[in-house]
This record gives sequence, C-alpha cells and structure tokens, in this order.
Amino acid sequence: MTSRILLLSFAAILPLSAGGFAYREALPGYRYQFPRDHFEHEDFRTEWWYYTGNVTGPAGERYGFELVFFREGERPASDNSSVWAVQDLYLAHAALTDAKGKRFWYDERLNRAGPGIAGASFEQRRVWNGNWSAQWNDEQQTLDAVTEHFRFHLQLTPEVPFVIEGENGVSQKAEGRGRASYYVSFPLLKVSGTIDSIAVHGRAWMDHEWFTEQLAPDQIGWDWFSIQLDNGTELMLFELRRKDGSIDPYSSGTAVDARGQARHLRRADFSLEPLSWWGKYPVEWRIRVPSLNLDLTCRPVLRDQKLRTYWEGAVDYSGSRTGVGYLEMTGYEGPVRF
Repeated sequence: MTSRILLLSFAAILPLSAGGFAYREALPGYRYQFPRDHFEHEDFRTEWWYYTGNVTGPAGERYGFELVFFREGERPASDNSSVWAVQDLYLAHAALTDAKGKRFWYDERLNRAGPGIAGASFEQRRVWNGNWSAQWNDEQQTLDAVTEHFRFHLQLTPEVPFVIEGENGVSQKAEGRGRASYYVSFPLLKVSGTIDSIAVHGRAWMDHEWFTEQLAPDQIGWDWFSIQLDNGTELMLFELRRKDGSIDPYSSGTAVDARGQARHLRRADFSLEPLSWWGKYPVEWRIRVPSLNLDLTCRPVLRDQKLRTYWEGAVDYSGSRTGVGYLEMTGYEGPVRF
C-alpha cells in the first residue's frame, strides 16, 4: 500500500485538478499484461514505483535505502500541445538510513515530463526523474540516485516471482466502487552495488500501484510493513486507521513462502500492536500471524526516520523468526487525502 505522502505534501501547494479528463477506476477483473503493466498507466490518476531495502557493507556498514517515483495525473481542459504542457506531475524521493553512523537523510524533487526530464516509459523500460532512475532489463532493475548527502548504484534481481496483491486482481482499501488499487510487488529482490562507493549487498522490496481513488472519508492513514524473514518467508501487512480510532476491515496483507507462493491475509489473520513511540509515531510493534506461527517484534534501525509529513524507515524483526524490512506510518500529522 505504501505512501505516497510526498504527493500530498505537494498537493497542498499545487493545483492538482483532473481538468475534465475521465480517469479509470481500479475494479475487479483487470487483465494484467506483463511486462507492460510494470510501467506507466496514464489513464489512472495516481501511480507509484516504490523501492525499499536493507544492505550491508564489508566493514559492518548497515544501510536502509529508498527510491520512490510518483506520477500524478494533471490533464488540463485545453488542447495545449507544447512539450512543456503539464499532463502529469512526476515526483520522487530518495532516502538513506546509515545505522552505523546513526544518520538519516532524504531528498525530494518535482518535475513535469517536458523534453525527457521525467517520466515512465514501457518503450524505454525506465522510470526516472532527472538523474534518479530505475532501469529495467527484463525483471532485473538498476537503481541510480545522486543527492547532496549520498549516492547509490544498485542492481536488484528477483529471487521469487512478483505478486499481485489483494483479491480478484485488486487491493481493496475501502467500501465502494473504485476505492482500490492495482498493486504488484516484488517481495524479495537480491541487491548488489554501491552506496557512496562502498560495496553493499542485501535484500529489497518493490511496490507498484496505480489507481484513481483509494481512501474513504473516514480513513485518516495507515501503517504498512514489509517483512523479509530468515526462513525465506516474506510478508506485507497494512492496517487502515479510521477517525474514530478503529481499524478498517479492509486492512489486509500477503504472505509469500520460500517457493514464492502467495496467500492473501485478511484483517482477522493478523494483529498489529504498538509497543513504543517516537513523538507521535509508534515505531515499535508486536506482529502476530497465528496461521504462520509468527510472533514478531518490529524495531526501527533508527528511531528518527521521518520524512516531510510521515515516518518511513528500515526496521529489524525478532521473536519467533528474525528478519529485516521497512515500516511506513501515515496520517499521524493530519488525514491522508488523494
């Protein structure tokens, strides 16, 4: 489900209107076509490609990294054919957690497509924003990002097949037609490459979602977990929080076994219990999935991994199994709206 709050931050200062263009809804029965569906869907309002990972270096370095690309539809009512006309806004953020140095950095950018400045292209097998990019070669993906504080060049290779999240081809987020997304994950990507010229290796997760509308008016945010365990199991879990403090029944997840077989998890199949807070954010959690005999504690690599208006960072898991992953928490500083 992963956020996507950078869109909301810019939405507060930019006039994001559909301009009369009729965007499609995410409905059950979608016919996925790959590799085409790994790339742009400009007939839907919102889309993102979301990379998060945990890697280590030869001298005990430990890093969490993020590279995220967003596309937000902005179709004007006019027929302006200029290459500079805004048809879509392209947003991105990159972040790095340095566990050994106890530092966290992030950077963000906003562009229009213009003459190749930013975009997503099936023909080029690429998603990019300036000199940040995800270049695809079949299902192998190469990430590049350069910021004032860090740079990375990483190659990601799937170790299990990608997963279509949800049921009936959609990840439903609320009651009602179209309150859903088409959601594809690569739950286990082998990573090798460099961060600031340091050779690293490890594991990553990638999410790709596209939709036009997701949340209901009474939903204020969500807590999302990626979990990569030492026994080869991966999980994605999210809970949707309501204004009255309850958890929405459309909260759900997915479990992927060591063979790459995925199983949908409904709200009743797992529990998420906050254990401790950093400011407004519950950064430690107890996670239980009885059907998998899992009882885990999630702890952040650093407690302060806050971006502009939400928290997202690298975490460790301990308990009945050990592992690594990412935690994202939104809506603690005001309701999320798309």
